[in-house]
Amino acid sequence: MSGDTCAHRAANGELVIQRCTGCDRRSHLPEPACPWCGTRDFRSEPVSGDGVVHTFTVVHRSFAPGYQGREPYVAAWVDLPDGPRVFGHVVGCAPEEVRVGMPVHVTFIDDLPHWRPA
Repeated sequence: MSGDTCAHRAANGELVIQRCTGCDRRSHLPEPACPWCGTRDFRSEPVSGDGVVHTFTVVHRSFAPGYQGREPYVAAWVDLPDGPRVFGHVVGCAPEEVRVGMPVHVTFIDDLPHWRPA
């Protein structure tokens, strides 16, 4: 999956994930090789962009230079009904409003997937 393709799909609001051609499993974040079978051949597939918060943390003090000064923010794992568990920030609501089981939908900020309340 090329960066240009991902950026183009993100600009169009389309979330894509990798599907291994060896074992047919989906993975996220992008991997150079399948974590289950080791194959290095993937297809890019669009998914609905709907999900449910599996778990999350509210970051009050970031050690990542790009995120310092943006606190507090929510980092979450989101379960997709048509794919794997994916990672991203929850935006569009106060951190104290985020809950496990909360329905979310993908949104893109700077071509990166984030999650907003659905």
